[in-house]
Amino acid sequence: MTDSTHSPSIDPNNKGLFNRFLATVEFLGNMLPHPITLFAIFAVVIVVFSGIADWYGLSAIDPRPEGASGRDPDGVIEVVSLLSAEGLQRIMTGLVTNFTGFAPLGTVLVALLGVSVAEHSGLLSAAMRGMVMGASKRLVTFMVVFAAIMSNTAAELGYVVLIPLAAMIFHSLGRHPLAGLAAAFAGVSGGYSANLLLGTIDPLLAGITTPAAQMIDPTYVVGAEANWYFMMISVFLIAILGTFVTEKIVEPRLGKYNPDDASIDLSQNSIDKLTKQEKSGLKWAGISLLVVSLLLAWTIIPDDGILRNQDTGEVAGSPFLKGIVVIIFVTFSIPGFVYGRVVGTMKNDKDVINAMSKSMSSMGLYIVLVFFAAQFVAFFKWTNLGTILAINGAALLQALNLTGPEVFILFILMCALVNLSLGSSSAQWAITAPIFVPMLMLIGYAPETIQAAYRIGDSVTNLITPMMSYFGLILAVAVKYKKDMGIGTLVATMLPYSMVFFVGWVILFYVWVFLLGIPVGPESPTYYTP
Repeated sequence: MTDSTHSPSIDPNNKGLFNRFLATVEFLGNMLPHPITLFAIFAVVIVVFSGIADWYGLSAIDPRPEGASGRDPDGVIEVVSLLSAEGLQRIMTGLVTNFTGFAPLGTVLVALLGVSVAEHSGLLSAAMRGMVMGASKRLVTFMVVFAAIMSNTAAELGYVVLIPLAAMIFHSLGRHPLAGLAAAFAGVSGGYSANLLLGTIDPLLAGITTPAAQMIDPTYVVGAEANWYFMMISVFLIAILGTFVTEKIVEPRLGKYNPDDASIDLSQNSIDKLTKQEKSGLKWAGISLLVVSLLLAWTIIPDDGILRNQDTGEVAGSPFLKGIVVIIFVTFSIPGFVYGRVVGTMKNDKDVINAMSKSMSSMGLYIVLVFFAAQFVAFFKWTNLGTILAINGAALLQALNLTGPEVFILFILMCALVNLSLGSSSAQWAITAPIFVPMLMLIGYAPETIQAAYRIGDSVTNLITPMMSYFGLILAVAVKYKKDMGIGTLVATMLPYSMVFFVGWVILFYVWVFLLGIPVGPESPTYYTP
C-alpha cells in the first residue's frame, strides 16, 4: 500500500471530469485502513453479525441433493452464531490452527525460498537485462513488455529493476523514457497474473479459492496450476497489446522528449550490459534448468512415471500437480545456485541460506496479514454466512436470468473497480472469494474458471490506482525524467493500457473458455456439477 497520509497529488486547478475521478479514487483509497486492520475489522463484524443473523433466524435451503457431502439432513443451512459461549470457545481454540492451517501461508513461503535463491544470486536480474538489452530496436518494446510480464515470478524485481531499466533503454535509443517506463509498468503490473511459469501468486490465490469452494463442496481442491494454460496464452496477448498501446497511443502522445524536463543528470544514466561472466552464468543456469526439466518430464510423461497418480495412471490428482509448489522451489533454486557459483555471488550453502533468510525477513508484513485474513476466512466459513449469501445471490442471478457467460463481464468489472481502492491481490480475493466463488458455483461454473476471471479484474486496474503498493516507486522513477510529473499525469499515461487490456483480456477469456472450450489449466473444469 502507498502512504495513506499524503495529500492528493493531482493538480487541484484542473477541474476536468477525469481528474476529478482520479482525485476521488485517491481520496477514497486514502480513507481505507491498512489491509491488516481491514481484515481485523471484518473478522469482528462477522462475529457480531453472526449473532444478529442467528437471532433473526437467517437461513437458506441447501441446493445440493440429499446425501451430498456436507449437507444437513433437514436440507436447511442456518447461521451459526459466534457471539455465543460455544462460538467464543471455538474462536479461542481455533485462532492458532486457523493461522497455521491457512493454505497460502506454507505454499507461498516454500515457493519464495526457491525464488529467493534465483533473485539474490542475480539470475533473475541478469535474465531480464539480457532479454531486454539483447532485443533489436524493432522488437525492443515487445521484449520490454514481455520481460516485465515474466518478472511477475518475483514481482519486486520487475518494479525495482526492470522499470527503471526500460526507461534508460528507451532514452538511450532516442525514444521517450516515460514510454519505456509505461511499457514495463504495463507488463509488470497490468499483466500481473500472466506468466509462462508458475510463481508465488498461483498457490496464494489457489489457497484462498479452495476454502471458498469447500463451502459448497467440502472435498473440492484448487491446485496452484489451476489457471496455468490461460495465464500462459495471456502473456502473448498482454505483450502484443502492451506493444501496440505503447507505440501507437502512449509514445505519440508523449511526443519528443526534452532532456530539460529531467530532474537528474541524464549523462550519468548509464546501462550496465551483461558481462562475460554473467553470460556464462546464464548459459550454465539454462543448462541446469534443462536437466531439471528433463528429470521432471521423466517422472510424469511415461505411463509408469513415479509422479503420476499411482491409482489411475493419469496426471489428474497426481503427486506432480499436488506438489507443484515443490517444483517451483526446485526449478528456481537449482539454476539460481548454479548461476551464483559461476558469477561468484554464491559460493556455498551459507550463501544459499542467507538468500533464503533475507527473503523470509521481508515477509513479516505478509505473515501478519495472513494471520488476520485466516481468521476472517475461518469465521466466515464457520458462520455459514458466505454460503447463505451465495445461495441467495445465485437465486437473484437466476431470477434476473444472468446465469450465462455474460455474468463474468460484471464479475470482472466489479473486481477491477474494487482493485482501485484495495490494491492487494490476496487481500481482495480473501474478501471476495468466500462470496463469489460459491455464488458462481451454484449457477454452474467451476472455481478454477472463476479464479481466472478474477485475475483479469485484479490486474487491469493495477496501473491506474494510487493504492497499488509500488505506485509511489513508479512515480519516483518517472519524476527523474519529468520533474513536474504527478499522480494524475502518470494515471492518464497508463489509462489506455488499462482500457485495452480489459477489453482484450475479456475477449480472450470468452473465446478461450466458452467459444473454444479450452480449460484454463491442467485438469481444470469450466463448469461445476454438484
